[in-house]
Amino acid sequence: MKHILQDKSFRISIILTLIFFTTGFLFLHYGLSDYGWMLFVLLPIVLGIAIGALPSKRSALVGLTITTIIFLLCLIAMGLEGFICVIMTLPIILPLMFLGSVITHLVQRYHQIKSTDKLPVLALPLLVFLFGSPIEKLLVKNKQEIIEVRSEIILPYSNMQVYNAIKSVDTLIAEKPLLMKIDLPIPQKCVLEKEEVGGLRTCYFSGGKIIEKITALEKGKLLQMDVIKYELTGRKWLGFKEAIYRFDSLDANRCKMTRITTYTSELKPRFYWGPLERLGIEQEHQYVFDNLINDLNKRYGKRY
Repeated sequence: MKHILQDKSFRISIILTLIFFTTGFLFLHYGLSDYGWMLFVLLPIVLGIAIGALPSKRSALVGLTITTIIFLLCLIAMGLEGFICVIMTLPIILPLMFLGSVITHLVQRYHQIKSTDKLPVLALPLLVFLFGSPIEKLLVKNKQEIIEVRSEIILPYSNMQVYNAIKSVDTLIAEKPLLMKIDLPIPQKCVLEKEEVGGLRTCYFSGGKIIEKITALEKGKLLQMDVIKYELTGRKWLGFKEAIYRFDSLDANRCKMTRITTYTSELKPRFYWGPLERLGIEQEHQYVFDNLINDLNKRYGKRY
């Protein structure tokens, strides 16, 4: 380990990693980049290409790994990103950084480039990100897809019993799913100010709150709301649009409740982030369902 710490490739890899990641963060902070392909795919690859050009590959990769972990931990400590967001980022950026270093290694084998420890030369791949990010932002501007997540549950209670239990919730208590145990915002309570179209419903979370405005209301059948304001720590890339509860009577004492959340997301590539977002929202739904079962059992007797 002492040999690695004294290796020039190790020290330069630390500097390179900080330069690349800090540039990406600043571009994001000042609106020059999106949470997209350039940030999550291209930047790790070009960083890996730069690291792979260092003379000592082993020392360089150690420096890259250590600095990446420290940088991400600093984002969490300063409240700039949530723990779960960082954890979900690692499976995409780490393999891509390794891929970049492999690309450099393969090119070197065919004697197309030589190893170097000159920092200005090693930083050249960053130019691809510097020019690519504004272009990506320009091309995807105002192209937001509205995404819908739907969950259903059948309950042995009437429509009105279920509706009355969900419209306003004093305290949510249930077994927390995995992502909530890590860092996903935990619903705490929902307060309905007026039970009418135009009325506000505020849902409080461990990391902020969401304010909803009722746009359609049929007691025991439909509760539809637009999200007019949301304050959730570290989730500026999500745009919540609508929250809907549908209550379908199966018979006098059975109700199928459908919970629908619609949102927009800036995260790309969608094939990676889409399933993770859906999983997170489905776990939020399940937590609400589990608490609803507890409430119904207390109010009307245990049937579930």
